[in-house]
Amino acid sequence: MALKNYKPTSPARRGLVLVDKTGLWKGKPEKSLTEGKRKTGGRNNKGHVTSRGIGGGHKQKYRYVDFKRRKWDVEGTVERIEYDPNRTAFIALVKYDDGEIAYILAPQRVAEGDKVVAGEKVDVKPGNAMLLSQMPVGTICHNVEMKPGKGGQIARSAGTYVQLVGRDRGMVIVRLNSGEQRYIRGECMGTVGAVSNPDNQNQNFGKAGRTRWKGRKPLTRGVAKNPVDHPHGGGEGRTSGGRHPVTPWGKPTKGARTRKNKQTDKMIIRSRHAKKKR
Repeated sequence: MALKNYKPTSPARRGLVLVDKTGLWKGKPEKSLTEGKRKTGGRNNKGHVTSRGIGGGHKQKYRYVDFKRRKWDVEGTVERIEYDPNRTAFIALVKYDDGEIAYILAPQRVAEGDKVVAGEKVDVKPGNAMLLSQMPVGTICHNVEMKPGKGGQIARSAGTYVQLVGRDRGMVIVRLNSGEQRYIRGECMGTVGAVSNPDNQNQNFGKAGRTRWKGRKPLTRGVAKNPVDHPHGGGEGRTSGGRHPVTPWGKPTKGARTRKNKQTDKMIIRSRHAKKKR
């Protein structure tokens, strides 16, 4: 998908850059695979705001996406590629030979009419899913499981992928987009190829209202508040907020490391924080 530039017929159109969606399905989603979605406004069951910056937004339907890909050795045909408001990637409607239909994450270079299949070992072709232990070293893949049968958790966002760089003791070594290298069990599934819509990050929404349509409210900077409202607040004139950036509740933020999971430390070979080799 390419980017679409608009003529500056209004201030909101000036600088507006969106992904061109002309190749996507124009109709409604598959009804049997959708469900109504209620908005929370970031509030819990007591009506208290527990997630700031959420509110408004266009009405959405949730599309059930098959992240597990455990329908083995049944070939499916891509019926169409669709827009999904719940994620940055596009989704593909697949009709299997036994008549079942399902949504999957649409990989790059997969179009309407293409065949996809999942199995223990299948052809290394975009859209096909297989066990990581059966993938050749160097394969680009996405929708990677962390626990066998749980469904893909890694590399599901638009344009993302991981690369399989080695094997060791029944596990595979993958390199993530962040630069992290880690072990994953060989029985986990992955889908060949990178996720669709890589130009998602190059969009410019042009006006605040378009972001509000997505359900995001503006957040006030801490330094613009009073001391009673935020640790960065107050001060004479304009201040930078202090030496150590913190959240409104005093927790370190902006790069402070909070990861504390000794059980999975041994799975990480190279941290994403390690200095990159030039």
